[in-house]
Amino acid sequence: PTKIVGAGRTDAGVHAEQMFAHFDTEDTISCEGLQQKLNAFLLKDIAIHKIHPVLETAHARFDAVARSYRYQIHQKKNPFKQEFSCLLQKQLDIPAMQSAAKTLLLYEDFKSFSKTHTDVKTYICKIKNAEWMVHDDGLQFNITADRFLRNMVRAIVGTLIDVGLHKISLGEFAKIIEARDRQKAGFSVPGNALFLTKIDYPKNIFI
Repeated sequence: PTKIVGAGRTDAGVHAEQMFAHFDTEDTISCEGLQQKLNAFLLKDIAIHKIHPVLETAHARFDAVARSYRYQIHQKKNPFKQEFSCLLQKQLDIPAMQSAAKTLLLYEDFKSFSKTHTDVKTYICKIKNAEWMVHDDGLQFNITADRFLRNMVRAIVGTLIDVGLHKISLGEFAKIIEARDRQKAGFSVPGNALFLTKIDYPKNIFI
């Protein structure tokens, strides 16, 4: 038996374009050969892209310095997007949502966007980037931080949508963060439109 340690966990239904895990072995292995063998029997919804030799002390979860997520919204009904994007056909105030997203960078305590009754010791997260991007048939929200709380991105997006629908103002959005109360924040958007897109590590852990 070989113990696998993952970089973290996502909410149910969330996709990962990039995920890391580590395992320890005393054997000499061919990284390319093992990659091919693993892909030969893994289910079709998971693929091993590369195996990296790392320092003995390297840890997939605790050595990660940043994680990035993308949330996808389409505003016209499209059967080919329903599994990986959220349909929202209401008119949104994108500039207001963009301003609210930038407000996130002014705070570090995000208890208002965390799932309740979790075992975390701190709600402190350092958000490095948060922005909306508009496409022809929809938009996407990109966010990067050193760590994320359970349900955090989905709750943030839901509350930003409330800003875009003019249900709450920019000032009220800031007060929701400061309240440290999940009940004050907006709804959690569906998980199927959320993607973990990137995990960053220090270069010096790779051999």
